[in-house]
Amino acid sequence: MKLKDKAVIITGASQGLGKEIAKFQIMEGANVSICSRKKHDLENVSNEFKSIMNKEQKLFVYEADISKETDVSAFVDFSIKNLGKIDVLINNAGIYGPKGNIDVVDINAWIQTININLLGTLLMCKKVIPEFKKNGKGKIINLSGGGATSPLPGLSAYAATKAAVVRLTETLSLEFKKNNIFINTVAPGALNTRLLDEVIHEGKDKVPAEFYEKCLKQKETGGTPLSMGAELCVYLASDESDGITGKLISAVWDDWKNLHKHLKELDSDLYTLRRIIPEDRGINLNLP
Repeated sequence: MKLKDKAVIITGASQGLGKEIAKFQIMEGANVSICSRKKHDLENVSNEFKSIMNKEQKLFVYEADISKETDVSAFVDFSIKNLGKIDVLINNAGIYGPKGNIDVVDINAWIQTININLLGTLLMCKKVIPEFKKNGKGKIINLSGGGATSPLPGLSAYAATKAAVVRLTETLSLEFKKNNIFINTVAPGALNTRLLDEVIHEGKDKVPAEFYEKCLKQKETGGTPLSMGAELCVYLASDESDGITGKLISAVWDDWKNLHKHLKELDSDLYTLRRIIPEDRGINLNLP
C-alpha cells in the first residue's frame, strides 16, 4: 500500500471528487480525517467507507466551513488529536459561485466564492504548515480546474479563484521547499459532479451557449472518471512523488506516473502558469 500509516486530511470530502479522493486514500492504507459543511453527508460517507477499511485504519469526520478561520483551526486540531499527526493536506472544497456576466451577478456570491475557493485553501495551508515544519516534511495538494488555464465567461468567480489557487501553490512551494513541504495543484479534468449539474440547471441564459452545449455533451458522455484525479492525489501524497513541487498537473493529459523520474527537468517553469509572449508563437511585433 502506497499510503500505509500516513495521516491525510481532506476538505469537501462528503461527495463528488472529494469523496472519491478520500476513498482512494483509504484504499491505499491512509488514516483519514475529512470535513464538509453537510453533517448528514459526512455520516453517510463514514458508514460507506467502513467496508473498505481494515481493522487498524482510522476515519474521522468533522462538520466545518473552511471559509471560517475558527472552523479551519478546529478541524485541524481535531484531526491532529485523533490521527496523532498530519502528513498530507488535500484542499478539495470548492464551488462554482454565481453564474452570469459580471455586470449582473450578485457581488456577495462572488465574494463568497473567493472565501471558499481561495481563502479556504489559504487558511488550511496556513494552519497545517507549522505542523509540517515541526515534523520536517509534509504534502499539500490543491484542487484546481479548467478555470485556471482558460477564461470561463459566465463563471468569472470560479475562473479567477482557481487561477489564484495555482499561483498561490507556486508561491508557497518556493517559500517552504527548504522545509521538505511539497505543494502541488491537480487539474482533475471535466467531471460529472454537482457543479456540472448547476451549470445545466442555470441554462444558457447564464453561461455562453457554446459552454452550455459542451456541458450537456459532457453529461451525456460521462465526463472524466473521478478515479483519475483520485489516483493522481494518491501519487502526490505518496513518498514516490517527493521533490515534485509547485506544479499544476493534469490527471488526464500529463504522464504524472513518471514525473518523479524527471526531477531535474521539473526544476523549471514546466507545468506552471506563465505569460505567453509573441516569440512563443513565432510572431515578431518589433518590426519597423
